[in-house]
Amino acid sequence: MDRKLNRKKPKRKTSILSYWTLQYFLILCIGFIIIVAGALYWIRTTSLEKGLKTAELLGLEIAEKVSVSGNRLHIPPDLDRLVDKRIKLFNTDNHFCIMILDNNNQLIYSKPKMTQQDVYSRLSDDLLEPRNNKFAGVTVNVVDANQTLGKVWVMQSKKAITYSSDTLLIVGLLFAALILCGWFTIYLLSRKLSKPIRQVAHAAEQIRTGNYEVNLDLDTREQEMNELVNSFREMSLRLQQLEEWRTISLAGVTHELKTPVTSIKGLVMAVRDDIVSPQEGKEFLDIALKESERMERMVADLLDYNAMSAGSVAVRHERIDLNLLVGEIIYQWKIAYEDKSPEVALHAPGGSFYTIGDALRIQQIIVNLLNNGLQATASGQRAAFELRLRAEEQFLFVDVLDNGTGIAEEDRSKIFERFYRGEIKKRLSRGLGLGLTYSRLLAQAQGGDLTLTSSSPQGSLFTLKLPRWKAPDAPSLEKAYRSPVNA
Repeated sequence: MDRKLNRKKPKRKTSILSYWTLQYFLILCIGFIIIVAGALYWIRTTSLEKGLKTAELLGLEIAEKVSVSGNRLHIPPDLDRLVDKRIKLFNTDNHFCIMILDNNNQLIYSKPKMTQQDVYSRLSDDLLEPRNNKFAGVTVNVVDANQTLGKVWVMQSKKAITYSSDTLLIVGLLFAALILCGWFTIYLLSRKLSKPIRQVAHAAEQIRTGNYEVNLDLDTREQEMNELVNSFREMSLRLQQLEEWRTISLAGVTHELKTPVTSIKGLVMAVRDDIVSPQEGKEFLDIALKESERMERMVADLLDYNAMSAGSVAVRHERIDLNLLVGEIIYQWKIAYEDKSPEVALHAPGGSFYTIGDALRIQQIIVNLLNNGLQATASGQRAAFELRLRAEEQFLFVDVLDNGTGIAEEDRSKIFERFYRGEIKKRLSRGLGLGLTYSRLLAQAQGGDLTLTSSSPQGSLFTLKLPRWKAPDAPSLEKAYRSPVNA
């Protein structure tokens, strides 16, 4: 029960189109809210400042129109007409008012008409500022002969000065338009981005179910997206080829193993049932023995390849005189095929060529290349090989050149694939097609590589690359080379 409670609920998955558009929309809204809030605050402050300056100008104009007689203020008869003209220029509401007070704070003039009690309700107790902070006002002193005889109050609501309904409407419309434009832009971009990704994901799902014939007919302007689609398309074709090769290879391996078994069974049954004479029976048993040996070699190839692929084959790293090793490999191989009298020439500069590797594994690689070259030799032609040793700063190279019939151009890129055997080789010899694959794995396990350098109807050239040995700091770390025969 506790395990069920502690088990985390899987996160809900959403499409890239929904995810990015929603995220961008939220970020866009938050960003514009901050921008609009700052803009409105700046507009309010600026508008309030400008509105108060305009009100002050109106107050100065009214103060100049007021006349003074015997320390008393006299309102000109045309003041109402002047104030009405100026009010039309203001963006005012019903809270706008103009008041003229004497030194005793008695109301002399007001627009609109007001009482003394209205004055006390609009101004603070000391009559120095508006009573309500929603209103703003300015005062201008009425001065005569450097003597203040009264003051003019111009009051209006802050809302009328700062924000009008039209201003707020325009700001709101711009705010909504910018958000919609931004959202629509990211929606189109996300949709364009997600479309090829969805198709690639759908194709990947088809491949997962075993359908390798996917159709990715996409051509976008984005370089990265094109690279993704092209790489996936090539991968699907490659997987399809590998699956076809696997099927064909499995059938080929089954056939190659079944053929000697069938042959051995038929030969043994013929001897058991006394269908052949004793002399022919002995020959049949010899043939059956050779077939069993061939099957044993194929099974050994399979086991060696599987072990190498699993990383369970130990590869030694010892100092080896490559010149001496290759010479001994050639000598031993020529003895084994003395009946075919192959010609093998070794070309190597004088001195020692020391590499770090496994002598037995190097022997397996070179012997496999020689055997392949021997099998590729045309009928009636004497096999001839040239082995050249050369050195570079960090690597040593063994070039193995044969005089065989060469490798077909369409087969050259596939010869290192497991179980792959060209049509010509299938007709000339029987096997599982693991020799070159295993040889390359052995070379790579020693820090080198095995490549096909060139091939033509006159022969093929393979190059074995091995790391060059460098003298270590401690002499005790050196290991002397021993021949794989005597080891």
